[in-house]
Amino acid sequence: MVNQAFLSWLLESSIPSIRYQTYTQLMGLPEDHPDVIQAKHAIMQTGPVPTILGRQTEVGHWKIDKSFYTPKYISSHWSMLLLVELSVEPSDPRFQRGAEHMLNATETKSPSWLQKERPGLACFWGDMLQYVAYAGRIDELQAIIQFLIQEVTTRRGVCNHNGGLPCAWGMVRNLWGLAALPATQCTPEVNQAIEAGIAFLLDSHSLVEANYPAPENGKIHPLWFDLNFPLFYQVDILFTLRVLGDLGALNHPGAQAALDWLEQLRREDGHWHGHNPYRQRTYKQLGDAEEIHRWVSLQAARILQQAGRADFHV
Repeated sequence: MVNQAFLSWLLESSIPSIRYQTYTQLMGLPEDHPDVIQAKHAIMQTGPVPTILGRQTEVGHWKIDKSFYTPKYISSHWSMLLLVELSVEPSDPRFQRGAEHMLNATETKSPSWLQKERPGLACFWGDMLQYVAYAGRIDELQAIIQFLIQEVTTRRGVCNHNGGLPCAWGMVRNLWGLAALPATQCTPEVNQAIEAGIAFLLDSHSLVEANYPAPENGKIHPLWFDLNFPLFYQVDILFTLRVLGDLGALNHPGAQAALDWLEQLRREDGHWHGHNPYRQRTYKQLGDAEEIHRWVSLQAARILQQAGRADFHV
């Protein structure tokens, strides 16, 4: 049975992106539905998207940039990542300029920059692949795609920032990037990398036990068991389940305990409690505490629907 009160609460959001994603991702309304059209139009007019785009220069980078990566989390790379999370219109010239700027800034039109990089930047390249693919710049992504394939299949996710051990965060961000590829780009190599990444996350280790490789005396990051939005290069169980949902892998036996865990976190009012751990370092227009609860509740509900454990369609 559709939880109408839950849907109504999501649709009360002041953030158009939440309303749009509720209509399309949860309720299953088509793009030509009047409510969807209205919410999609509002995304570009009010709320966080016009604020983020309003801080971009005419040449595509963000005014505050010290580099495309700093300051965290409002410079070019992070702003582009947030715009995808917010369902920005991909054809918008400003978003396209941002993609062009990042392609030029990282020199990915030549593979040499990627080839000389040290292991452990899968989180960065996976994020970049996600937003450049969203911009439709598929033909300019081959160097990134090959790098991410090798990160999984050859280097096994090894990261210098994790003591030279395979990194769960990097693996998930890698898969998030590969999940953005259209079917025409999903070569046998890509599919093999996706399968290897899923096996690392769900067969070799456990999401709820968080027993992934870590340096001696390393601790589980406190973010892992919270429901966070937004995250940037970091990863929690919720984000991992989102990626597995995008890859159609929520039926994997190794995902079931994490899905149980997510169901158990739903409060009596039907909502999930969210956290915005970087709220002091990113755009405040992403929402107050109530809106962050809506963000993670929307994502949790969509995951459970993809897993066949809930139905919010109308």
